[in-house]
Amino acid sequence: MKPTPQLYRIIDANFNRAKEGLRVCEDIARYGWNKQALTKSLKDLRHELTTVTSTLNVFKMLQGRDVILDVGRPSCASELKRKDIPSVFFANAQRVKESLRVLEEVAKLFNPSAAQGIKTLRYQMYVLEQKAVKKR
Repeated sequence: MKPTPQLYRIIDANFNRAKEGLRVCEDIARYGWNKQALTKSLKDLRHELTTVTSTLNVFKMLQGRDVILDVGRPSCASELKRKDIPSVFFANAQRVKESLRVLEEVAKLFNPSAAQGIKTLRYQMYVLEQKAVKKR
């Protein structure tokens, strides 16, 4: 299947969501918890995501972006509430895993190799989330 503008829009949104969530987790591990190994692993995962998704055509992703007409742009009430730093970390870890899953599924439509790479990253995130729990 050839990617459509709608698919590129899905890819763009989930790529950005995953990268942003990884950055939040990385900064919490770094500045909030002083966990050097966890920080490095999250940073490496963020960079690996960029590498894996580079085959999905970033230019087309940007062309598909439509922030103004995005029907899901407003925040829901649960997004505005966080209890503490660990809850921020874990909310963002969920965001990363969910976004990676969407990227994986959509990439299966036209780039199975990228889909497999994204699946690998998703499983790496499962491990990093578990390590974060153990380090708390």
